[in-house]
Amino acid sequence: MNFRDLPQPRPLPVSGHLQRWGGAPLALIEEGAALSQVELDQSGPGQRLFGLQLGLKTVVGYSPAWNKRLLSDLKTFRSAGSFSAVVPYLSGGVILTDAPGHGPRRQSMNPGFGKKHLEVLQQRIVSALEQYNRRALAAPEFDALGWADGAVLAMLNAAYFSGEFPHELMHAFLAPLRRPFPTPAWPRPLLFARFDAELRRLAERRLRGGGDDLLSLLARLPGGVREARISLAAGHDTTTHTLAWATWFAAEHPEFHRAEHHKAVVKETLRLYPPGWMGSRRLAHATEFEGVTLPAGALALYSPYLSGRDPSLWERANGFWPQRWQAGFKPPAWAYLPFGGGERLCLGMHLANLMLEEALASLPPLSAVRGDPTPRPGVTLGPAGPLLVRRS
Repeated sequence: MNFRDLPQPRPLPVSGHLQRWGGAPLALIEEGAALSQVELDQSGPGQRLFGLQLGLKTVVGYSPAWNKRLLSDLKTFRSAGSFSAVVPYLSGGVILTDAPGHGPRRQSMNPGFGKKHLEVLQQRIVSALEQYNRRALAAPEFDALGWADGAVLAMLNAAYFSGEFPHELMHAFLAPLRRPFPTPAWPRPLLFARFDAELRRLAERRLRGGGDDLLSLLARLPGGVREARISLAAGHDTTTHTLAWATWFAAEHPEFHRAEHHKAVVKETLRLYPPGWMGSRRLAHATEFEGVTLPAGALALYSPYLSGRDPSLWERANGFWPQRWQAGFKPPAWAYLPFGGGERLCLGMHLANLMLEEALASLPPLSAVRGDPTPRPGVTLGPAGPLLVRRS
C-alpha cells in the first residue's frame, strides 16, 4: 500500500488538516483512528494507521507494533525535526539527541534521576510540599489544577535546586507551557536570559561547594546546565496535569483516595490522559511498515492517547477503572506509553511518580464540587479546568 492510500480524516480546502489540528486535534485523531479501524475490519491488513495533511506527509499510528517500531528503530525514526524542535523550552539536549549519541548522553544523566538518588531527595521534596500545602490548603475549597501547579513547582524546586530558585522567576518561566499552542513556541529571549543567568549562578555555586540536588549532578556534565533547564520544563506541565486529573478522580471516587490505591489512580490517570498525548519522529529514509511504504522525510506520529484507549486492547477502555491495576496485572506490551518506551524512556519517570504519589498522599479526604475536566491538548494534554474540590 502506498502512503497516499491510507485513510484520512476529512480535510478542509487549502489548509488540509492544519486548521483542525490547531483547533481540535483530539477529535481529528479520533476520527482518523475510527477510519483506520473500519479499513482494518474490512481488509484486515493489520495496521492501525492513518494519514494527515499537516504541510508535511504525516502518518499516525497507534498499534503496539507501530509503537514498538517507532520507538525502537532509532536509525530510521529520528527525533531531530520532531515537534519538540519548534518549542524553545524543549529544543535541544538529550530530548533531541539521536543515535548513536543518545545512549551515552542518557547514561551520563541517569544516576541523578534513578530511584537510589531520589531516596536522597525525597525528604526535601516532601518538606517543600508540606510547606506549600500549609498555605494552599487553608481554605475548605480549592482548584485542583491551580493547587497541582504550585505543588509541582515547589517539589521541582526542591529536587533540582534545594528550594533556592526564586519562585516568581521559575513560575514566570514555566507558565507559557500551560497556554494553548502556539504560545509555548514563541521566542522569549529576555525571559530565557533571566532564567539562564540565575541557573548559571546556582550551578557555579554547586561546582565550587558541592551538593546532591539534581542541578549539582547535572552541572558537572558538559552542557548539563542546559539539560537542567530542558528537563525541568519537560517535567513541570506533564506532572502538573497528571496530578490535577488524579486529584479530581480521587475526589470523584473517594474509595480510591487511600495510600494503597494511589499507584493505581496514577496509572489509570496516565492511561486515560497521558500528558505526552502525541509523540513525533522524522523518517531518515524510506521504509515499510506492514505493507505500507513510508517516504523519507515524512512525519511519523505515535499516540499514547489513542493506544491507551483502544478497546481491542483494554477492557472499559474509555472509563476510569483503577481496579485493572491490581497486583499481577500487566498492560498490553507497547500499548501503555505515558513515559514513552525503549531507549528513550522518559528520564524523569521515577521523579514524576514520586511527586505524584507524595502529593496525593498529602491531601485530606476530598469531594468533587464542580469543574471542567475536558482534555485540552497543547504541548501537553491538560484539563480545561477549573477543578474545584472540597475537603471532606
